[in-house]
Amino acid sequence: MPEQDGPVTPEVPPRAVSLPRQQERPTPPPYPGEVTDTPPAYPDHAGPPAYPGAETPPPYPGRAEPPACPGQEAPPPYPQPAGPPSYPGAEAPPPPYPVEPAPPAYPAELPPAYPGGGAPPPPYPAEAGRPVPPAGGGAERAGHDDLALQSGRKHLKAYQRGVDGAALSQLVVTVPTAVISLALVSSAASLLNPALALLLPAVWLLSGPLVFHRSAEAAIARFLLGMRRPTPAEAERLSAVWEEVTRRAGVNQGTYELWVQERAELNATAAAGHIVGVTRHALDRLPNSRLAAVLAHELGHHVGGHPWAAMLADWYALPARVVWRLITTVVLLLLGSRNLAGIACGGCLSVTFVWFVYVLTFTESMWWITLPVAIGPFFVAWLHRRAECRADDYAAGLGFGDELMAVLAEEHRAQTKPEAAAQPAVGGAHSRFEARLRHLQRSTAGRHRPAGQP
Repeated sequence: MPEQDGPVTPEVPPRAVSLPRQQERPTPPPYPGEVTDTPPAYPDHAGPPAYPGAETPPPYPGRAEPPACPGQEAPPPYPQPAGPPSYPGAEAPPPPYPVEPAPPAYPAELPPAYPGGGAPPPPYPAEAGRPVPPAGGGAERAGHDDLALQSGRKHLKAYQRGVDGAALSQLVVTVPTAVISLALVSSAASLLNPALALLLPAVWLLSGPLVFHRSAEAAIARFLLGMRRPTPAEAERLSAVWEEVTRRAGVNQGTYELWVQERAELNATAAAGHIVGVTRHALDRLPNSRLAAVLAHELGHHVGGHPWAAMLADWYALPARVVWRLITTVVLLLLGSRNLAGIACGGCLSVTFVWFVYVLTFTESMWWITLPVAIGPFFVAWLHRRAECRADDYAAGLGFGDELMAVLAEEHRAQTKPEAAAQPAVGGAHSRFEARLRHLQRSTAGRHRPAGQP
């Protein structure tokens, strides 16, 4: 062991040193201006002083509820699209939010579009003192204005007036009767004064074209056909319809005059050279489209020359028909009398007339007069039906085929009613309507058939 110079210190083993126990640190005070979750406690656990003028203290800053203004009630709720929110503290619920009513349902059938836009024209005003037409037929529509206006014309060439086969045939058939009338006029003139034997027949022959003068036609329409001039309201409506018809046909509107007949039937008449008459019943019952169809039919008669040919035929056949009516009336009166002498005279007159016709036909070889006179009425009736079909085709060509068929069907139903069927039909009215309807159906079907289809 080595030697030590100083005193020796004994070795002490190391031991753990215990540090003083650390004390819990106190919570530091809040930083000035910092908002804590809990307000400071008031002394003696008393609440804050009451707010002046308010029943309840205002909420602490930082909450969602705004403070109530002193002395004022709660404001009304602000309207919102989905409904107003409930106001805090309100006792009664707010009134329901007004809901806009749903618009009325539009009718399933859309009204027809009127040309040029805008509202439809008012219905045709009824005249004072005239009853409103009953519902039914074409009058169930609102007003009368349902005519589809069109521009341009339907025909490539416009005919103001002409002559077709039906008119020319009627003139030819009437020639024998006109010859007999001329002989009767010459005989009457020679009996009255021999100097008038040539003058009176010449005046009578030249008087035919005079019936087409405007004043003469007006007299015929007023006194023979029972027509009258239309009232201002009727003239306004007829002018609008007639303008559409004549524009489609390419005919001058002022070429013909429109008159009104006081007759209880859906009909119109083409007379003389410039007269187109329509019944008052047709004006009351027919809408403008069907009225235009009826007027187009009558215009077809004028364009085909049927009225003036019929008037010339009737005028030149008038003397012969007057004599024939006198003879037949006298014979029927004598044969219908209870006097034996009268019956004998009627029989003798009948035999004499038959003998005269026989001699004139076979002995004098004038069968070309007697034969056409005998069969003329049947042929003329057939020509009249032919002329009606031609006029129907003309109206269908202007685009009024369906409307004209509706008018004919309605008139046919009126003619076939039980009270009307009990009366005898004049001239075969029922068969005439049926024949015209069949002809129009074929004509309209042919016009509506696509090109190339048989």
